[in-house]
Parts: sequence; structure tokens; C-alpha cells
Amino acid sequence: MSADELFLGSDGGDAAYREAMGRAVDAVLDSFADGDDPYSGASPDALAAQFDDPVVPEDGRGLDAAIDEVSERVLAHSVGTSNPRCAAHLQCPPMIPGLVAEALLTATNQSLDSFDQAPAATVLEERVVGALCDLFGLPSGADGVFTSGGTQSNFQALLLARDRHCDRRFGRNVQADGLPADAESLRILCSEEAHFTGKQAAHHLGLGERAVVTVPTDDDRRMDPDALDSTLAELDDRDADPFALVGTAGTTDFGSVDPLAALADRAAERDLWFHVDAAYGGALAVSDDHGHLIDGIERADSVAVDFHKLFYQPISCGAFLLRDGDDFEWMARNAAYLNPEEHDEAGVPNLVAKSVQTTRRFDALKPYVAFRALGRSGLATLVDRTLELADEAAELVAAADDFELLAEPTLNAVVFRYRPREGMDDAAVSRLNAAVRSELLRDGRAVVARTDVGGVTSLKFTLLNPTATLDDVAAMLDAVRDCGSDVAAERGVAA
Repeated sequence: MSADELFLGSDGGDAAYREAMGRAVDAVLDSFADGDDPYSGASPDALAAQFDDPVVPEDGRGLDAAIDEVSERVLAHSVGTSNPRCAAHLQCPPMIPGLVAEALLTATNQSLDSFDQAPAATVLEERVVGALCDLFGLPSGADGVFTSGGTQSNFQALLLARDRHCDRRFGRNVQADGLPADAESLRILCSEEAHFTGKQAAHHLGLGERAVVTVPTDDDRRMDPDALDSTLAELDDRDADPFALVGTAGTTDFGSVDPLAALADRAAERDLWFHVDAAYGGALAVSDDHGHLIDGIERADSVAVDFHKLFYQPISCGAFLLRDGDDFEWMARNAAYLNPEEHDEAGVPNLVAKSVQTTRRFDALKPYVAFRALGRSGLATLVDRTLELADEAAELVAAADDFELLAEPTLNAVVFRYRPREGMDDAAVSRLNAAVRSELLRDGRAVVARTDVGGVTSLKFTLLNPTATLDDVAAMLDAVRDCGSDVAAERGVAA
């Protein structure tokens, strides 16, 4: 291909782009979207054997051949996120408005680290952030920035919390001078069901994972406020220095939502930074029927929300929201080549000062297009449908003699065990459920998750797909039974 055919802006490039995008769309539809099963069942060895050709050949084969190769070797063996029997992880089927936005933002290649690289994108991201702050009930003066997802958002929250606390308590500017000598006493509190990124962030922040203190949960796997009070008292007795409290709005396994209002009370009493990890459950904010589940989130100092979960956007797309936008000062920095002084004088937004990234994608376009296309009510319909399906699925599991429902769903995660015989011990159940999950992936008829509950291997349906039906759930349960029967007979796993 000549240079004129490789870039937009010329007759040859524009024509090549149109043709290539059409071929790519056909490849997605033919090799990926229209598959009967959510996975081909190909093994890791079989997948690797497809890629024996040199990644960088001496001479190229042309774009048509490259697209066809990807269609055959990659798309055909990708997990079908839009298939209603793909129900393992928080990996949503991306909605078409988001796919359209993804094509638009990648073609324009805007980078959000300076206004002169992304003028309209910079302004629009600020508008979307403002709308999100309103959606979550944050006050005037709130601000935020788009992130790659919950991991980055949770890290950024604890970074700001740590640095603000060190300034106020120790008079130490961590950005300039590093951690104070007393940093070993710093503690972060979260529930024992919270996402691992709290500990990961503590490691990255130089505090170590032991700085994270987990609080016991109640019977619904929500942080227990009374246990939190006891934990805080114990930390006082040990002269530890808690500075942040993390509430979870949607745990990974059970979708549990901590009692956010009660946690906000404790945070206010102790002057703790209150962060809410709503990467999973944040989409409840659009729902009239289920929005009450996250009451109290409006009192958070910061919020993490993902759009590549229940907002149905392509990976990656998240946001970090900050109750007081002035708190971005704890991480702000400027570089001369990005012309910050010129921008300040002209009133131009300086988004790089709010992010831990420099080059950053225009991901805000994806929820913007979805919001404009569907409106709040349209998104709420999608979210509500999945939560209703989870309730129906739980009833179906509970009514079956060979399954154990482990909890009533809060969001759209249904956790259960396959126990085909009464009296099977937990060790045998663990072996059987682990083997069933692996066999299902090799079989390809259903993609379900495996987790551990009380030391016993369990299965999970994460029902994010608004097009899935109870018949699809029943089909997945039948697939579990079929694989379980085969595994028990062939391997003696249940013995």
C-alpha cells in the first residue's frame, strides 16, 4: 500500500478507509457477532499454533489479507460478549452507539493532554464530567476526569487522600518531598469483600498492602458499620492513623452494596476521605427502580464509575469524580511544552493536571453518544432488565434440586453451586464445580465464572446482557448439568 492509501486526507486514503472499514465490519459480523456459541472451545495450544508466522514479515501481505487473517484467527476465537450465554465476568456486550463512538474517536486520534491536541474533545469531556457529577448528586465545585477504569480511579482516589492527609497531619508535601517518617502508621479501611485494587493501590503508593485494614461484612456481604466502629477503636488502641474509608457499590462476586450513608457518617466523624468504588454499581444512578441502592454516594469525597460494565461501552472507559475539584491540586503538574500558562490566561481547560496519564484517549465520547442516543430512561431500561433477570434466575436456581443458590442477588450476579447428589462433601463439590467450569469453556456452549465462597469452589452468572432471557439461563444450567455428568463419569471428580 502506498502512503496515500494509508492515511486519511487524500482521495486514495479516504477510499481505502471506507473499503477497509466495510471489510472490518463484515469480519466482525461474520466471524464474531453471529456465532451460535459464546466461544469456539479452542485450547491455548491450538490458538498459539495459528500464530507461527512472523509477526513482522519482510514484506507485507496487504490490508485485505491482514483483516481476513484476523477474522479467521482472532475474531472467530474471541469470547462472544454479546452472546446471551456469555455470563462469566463484568465484561459487557458493547452497545452499538459505543462502537460507533469508538470508531469516531480512534479515527480522529485526539489526545486529552492539551487543548491544542483535542479542542472539542477537551470541552466535551468537561461537560460529560459535569453531567456525571450531577447524576451522582455531587455538589457545585465537583470535578473529575476520565480514566481507563476502576483500577486507575481507585488508585487516584487514594493518592489524593494520602497526600491531603499527609499535608494536613504532618505538614508534608508528598509530591515534592516523599512520604513522611510516620507513613507506616497510615491505614485504609474497606470491607473484606472489596476489590483487590485497594491493596494494589496501597502497594503502588508506597504504603504496602498491610496498610489496608478489612472490615467484616454482614449476612448480605456488606460492610458492617458496627464492625467498622470496632475496627476504628482497635486502630486507635494501636496508634494507627486511618485516613481513607472505601465503600463498595457492587462487589465483584455478589454485587453487594455497602451501607453508604452509614459509612459517610463514620467518615465525617473521623475526618476520613470517603471513596466509593462504584465501578460495577454506578449505573444504578440512572434507574428510578434501583437507584436507592446507592443512596449516600452523593456524600462521597470521590467516586469511581466504569462505563465498560453496566453502561455497555467498549473497553476501556471509566471516570473518577471528585467532590471538591480543588483537591486535584494534590497531584497537579504542568509541562512547558503543553503551554499551561497560555491556556490558563485564555481560560482553556488543562486536563492533564487531573490525570495520572499524559497521552489519553477521548473515551468520554462513548458515554456521550450513548446518553444522547438513549437518554437516561433508555439506559435505565437496560439496567433494570438485567437486574430483573437476575432475580428470576435466582428463583430458577433455588427451585432446582441439584443447585444451591448462595445469596439473593443485589445487582445482576447470581452465585451458586452444582451439587448433583445430596450429601456430597464440600471437597468433592469444589472439584466438580472447578472441572465443570473448565469443561464448559472447552465445550463453548456457555462461559461462566468460577469463584470461591467459604472455601468451596462455586459458579457465577454475571447477567449483564439486556438481550438475555430466562431461557438462556436455563440453557446454561442445562449445560452445567451435561458437563457435570460427563466430568463425573469420565474423571471421577465427584467421587
